[in-house]
Amino acid sequence: MARSEPTISHHGNEETTPQDVNENTPLLGAEDVAPVADLDVAKAITEAEQATSGDQDGENKPLPLRQILVLCYARWVEPVAFFSIFPYINKMAKENGNLADEDVGFYSGLIESLFSLTQMLLMILWGRAADRFGRKPVLVFSLIGVTLATGLFGMAETIWQMILFRCLAGVFAGTIVTIRTMLSEHSTSKTQAKAFSWFSFSGNLGILFGPLMGGALANPAEQYPNIFGGIHFFVEYPYALPSLVVSMVGVSAVLVTIFYAEETLVKAPASTVGEESVVARPIPLSTWELVKSPGVGVVLYAYAHIMLLAYAYTTISPVFWFTPVRLGGFGFSPLQISLVLGACGLSQAIWTLLVFPSLQHRIGTNGILRLCANYYPLFFGLCPLFSMLLRQGSHTAWVAFWIVTPTALCLGSGVSMSFTAIQLALNDVSPSPAILGTLNAVALSVTTGVRAVSPALFASLFALGAGKQWLWGYAIWVLMTMMGAWLVVICRYLPDYQELKRQRARERERERERVERAGYREAGDVVFGVASHFGCEQAHGSCR
Repeated sequence: MARSEPTISHHGNEETTPQDVNENTPLLGAEDVAPVADLDVAKAITEAEQATSGDQDGENKPLPLRQILVLCYARWVEPVAFFSIFPYINKMAKENGNLADEDVGFYSGLIESLFSLTQMLLMILWGRAADRFGRKPVLVFSLIGVTLATGLFGMAETIWQMILFRCLAGVFAGTIVTIRTMLSEHSTSKTQAKAFSWFSFSGNLGILFGPLMGGALANPAEQYPNIFGGIHFFVEYPYALPSLVVSMVGVSAVLVTIFYAEETLVKAPASTVGEESVVARPIPLSTWELVKSPGVGVVLYAYAHIMLLAYAYTTISPVFWFTPVRLGGFGFSPLQISLVLGACGLSQAIWTLLVFPSLQHRIGTNGILRLCANYYPLFFGLCPLFSMLLRQGSHTAWVAFWIVTPTALCLGSGVSMSFTAIQLALNDVSPSPAILGTLNAVALSVTTGVRAVSPALFASLFALGAGKQWLWGYAIWVLMTMMGAWLVVICRYLPDYQELKRQRARERERERERVERAGYREAGDVVFGVASHFGCEQAHGSCR
């Protein structure tokens, strides 16, 4: 009886059976056996490489200004929520907790810091969530959480309720890491300087308007009796209005984000190997592996040090300006302090929006960081010299002070360019766009921790130095000058970002070649198995 033979391959409509196979039959037919699956993987890796590095057309794409403005509007919710309680937190804590005057500072400082502490603990989780589930859903969810927690804070009636709502606001404050990542993905190497200039500007607006809103709207029944005096709710909850207004800002940001923000996370392409799906994407790095990646550690350290200098100066400067001249300050009135803050804010906006983009294009990101690093110790060292002018007590010294000091303060605002530059450095040093959210989260975890402890630390150091008259009250500025000088050293070790990109491109090319070789080896194994099968069939035929 004739036995049916298995069909081995197809050439057009012609079937080849074991009996048709001879020494002239090609084992590697073009249509029979090919490492299709692994070549698809290699192709996917190539596509991912192109998505990572971007082609020339991608580099030349214009900045989507509408998307940048949408994200910047969402950006300012976090600093408004953080700083809006500062004008009334002391009085609110005292009234809700029936605290003695000497205990108010501890509890108000604790409540202020809890936002940053909880934010620091959960920032990496927000970054990984944005990398996994998408940027937009994480941004919307975190905005909703901050909005609700901030709205409830003003209606807290006990210290523990204040602590709870402040912690909840910090838990959901993952907006900044998501927004920074989305800005990076919306921009190219040619447009990211402008994008992050707007990012810094929106954050500064939040820092400015947050305290203004809190101070202007707190206790409205007493501040504006003709409007709110007859409303029992605002009499019973005197701090509800600023919290509700801030929460309404958050609601508007949620709606704007839902309807206008675009998702920026691009999923890596997938290919099918038989019935299995292989995704050509980088293996997720642990946090420690990410920090150890080439160039990442030094950039993160520089980031943390720049933020430490910024938070320290922000803490010290208003107190220094208010401190009497005899103790080593300027002796400014509250009005003078407000005017100086306004002038510095305006000059900072000019440096960030107008000067930074063109300067970054000319001297590069590292060039700006090194330029600012060189100016930090000079600027800090000049501050006590200005106070010494006032200590002279002469009219000439007073005139010289008012000519030199405002000019130096406005020029000194130029160091704010380092805040934007270090963010660009962080983008450039990221091992892959797929983990940019996680890298931003790591950086922000460090800086929120710095923000949580630096106000109390540097305010205490300034008060101690002025009270004890260490170095005539200028000891804090010696410390700040030394810290600024250390930044100069750090910036010498910043990586060459173009060389990092070339190195990673070479690594991706080696990986692509490895996958291709593995594919051909697999194809060879398949062919060897087919040939063995043919041999067995022929052997059985001869036996029969």
